[in-house]
Amino acid sequence: MKRLLLAATAALAISGVAAQDFPGSKPVTFVVPFAAGGPTDKVARDLAEAMRKPLGGNIIVENVAGAGGTLGGTRVAKANPDGHTLLLWHIGISTSPALYRNLQFKPLEDFEYLGLINEVPMTLLGRPNLPANNYAELIKWINDNKGKVNLAHAGLGAASHLCGLLFQSQLKADMTTVPYKGTGPAMTDLIGGQVDIMCDQTTNTTPQIAAGKVKAYAVTSLQRLNTPELRNLPTLDESGLKGFNVTIWHGLYAPKGTPKPVLDKLNAALKEALKDPEFIKRQAALGTMVVTDARTNPAEHKKFVEAEINKWGQVIKAAGQYAD
Repeated sequence: MKRLLLAATAALAISGVAAQDFPGSKPVTFVVPFAAGGPTDKVARDLAEAMRKPLGGNIIVENVAGAGGTLGGTRVAKANPDGHTLLLWHIGISTSPALYRNLQFKPLEDFEYLGLINEVPMTLLGRPNLPANNYAELIKWINDNKGKVNLAHAGLGAASHLCGLLFQSQLKADMTTVPYKGTGPAMTDLIGGQVDIMCDQTTNTTPQIAAGKVKAYAVTSLQRLNTPELRNLPTLDESGLKGFNVTIWHGLYAPKGTPKPVLDKLNAALKEALKDPEFIKRQAALGTMVVTDARTNPAEHKKFVEAEINKWGQVIKAAGQYAD
């Protein structure tokens, strides 16, 4: 017993020294589970820049794309828990348990939670020649065309897919979902009138709305958005779908077992970065809102993700849409 106590004490002392020196000369890697150039990659690179100074070390971004983000998630779940390999992922960490039958990690068990970063609201759009000119007219048009409405999305597990599933579920409407390989092709067909409606992130939709290439009916956040292009759009909540709230959020995670002193240092650096004026400015340019509430704390971040897992699990299972 004495030997065990001495070993435990030594391990704690070593971890304390490691945390004091962390990150040292070795860079911290943000694993982004998507290709370079996308919204999540942009968030990661902006955050890396903002966290370098408060963390006191270099941060690099590694893109590990594939399987809807789960390849990158698996990479970090199995990484050495020393704080040098972190995962920056969006809402997909909460939808993957329901979407993927053979998931190689458990989101609530295989990661240490560091804090939420930002939230991106979404907009409900229609093709430019859709007869409906406002939300009330859209609902009437959907009801008048039961079984004939086409709902586009950017692929299984994409933000547009999730938003569309929840919209159908709360509206209790039967629509034909049309999957695409990315937002670009889906938006092209919406603009061209090949599909009827789509729900997607403001980062992707605002330019099209401003140019008058699509019709915009509502936003998916609980509050209206204060941007010139979107401030006149009602929320789906105020329009009758009570409690409808879909934002595409990003969070930061470490492998399970990372020493608490290291986690504390990472969380402190994250919180400092979220207050950085340049980071806030860059996120606003993307149409995102930097998180400033208690969800920047690890415990509240995990509680939030657990609620999201429960929410989306019910929606996805009810729709019966899974990946292998």
